[in-house]
Amino acid sequence: MSSKGILHFDVGEQVDVFLLIKSATKGIASNGKPFLTLILQDKSGDIEAKLWDASTEDEDVYAGENIVKVVGDIHNYRGRNQLKLRNIRPANQSDGVKMSDFIEIAPLSKESMIDSITQFIFEMKNPNIQRITRHLLKKYQQSFLEYPAATKNHHEFVSGLAYHVVSMLDLAKAIAQQYPSLDKDLLYAGVILHDLGKVIELSGPISTVYTVEGNLLGHITIMVNEIGKAADELGIDGEEVMVLQHLTLSHHGKAEWGSPKPPMIKEAEILHYIDNIDAKMNMLDRALERVKPGEFSERVFALDNRSFYKPTFHK
Repeated sequence: MSSKGILHFDVGEQVDVFLLIKSATKGIASNGKPFLTLILQDKSGDIEAKLWDASTEDEDVYAGENIVKVVGDIHNYRGRNQLKLRNIRPANQSDGVKMSDFIEIAPLSKESMIDSITQFIFEMKNPNIQRITRHLLKKYQQSFLEYPAATKNHHEFVSGLAYHVVSMLDLAKAIAQQYPSLDKDLLYAGVILHDLGKVIELSGPISTVYTVEGNLLGHITIMVNEIGKAADELGIDGEEVMVLQHLTLSHHGKAEWGSPKPPMIKEAEILHYIDNIDAKMNMLDRALERVKPGEFSERVFALDNRSFYKPTFHK
């Protein structure tokens, strides 16, 4: 049994490990027989494997959120590592493995993250912005501290959403010090609220999928409604409500990236950049973690399908 993460095996190496099924998708092969595409994960990341000639029973046994024992080899398929299965079986109690062994978690504790975010709210001077932000964070605090920021691409791990927000707040603080004309209350509130709708858009921290509301409305629309509801409940009717809604609406930057409105307020423009920087740094770090110096990463779909090179002098 190997203790190294699934991402750290090289092509040609044999694998004999326990992994968690992140997702299982049914397909039909060219010979007409059903197969399952399994995404298998541990704390280091995930890898794809095909289970050929899958029976109806296999579909139940090898569904998402189940732990399996796999034996196989690492192959390279179209520039990506893939696990070719020789043997797979469900884990049982005597194996002594549990789900938390396989799940990647944010590098900061929930307590330290909520303390940091609470401090930013405490520093807000505008009572309307402060009350709306505090109200919504309190309303969704438990989910906010557990959910990922996405199903794939960036911060797709337990507590990834809160970690994304803490990183963005630190960036926002540095940028606001450089450019004092920025309204810090508005910028911090935009950072805290911009993705909070994901606790309704997504199903939860493990084997994350989109909910019905997520598919039909999306986190941007959900959050615009939530800000409006919070303002009504708190009896707040100032322009701050509309401006906070605009920050949420515009944080993806462009219509083709999912924003109903482009940024039209200075802090909204900066929020979009901060969000982009933090998401992209997370994607880049994750892609480059998988390669040795002198190699190129896999293509990163969300970064225009580019491969990134890790210079030989990088440690």
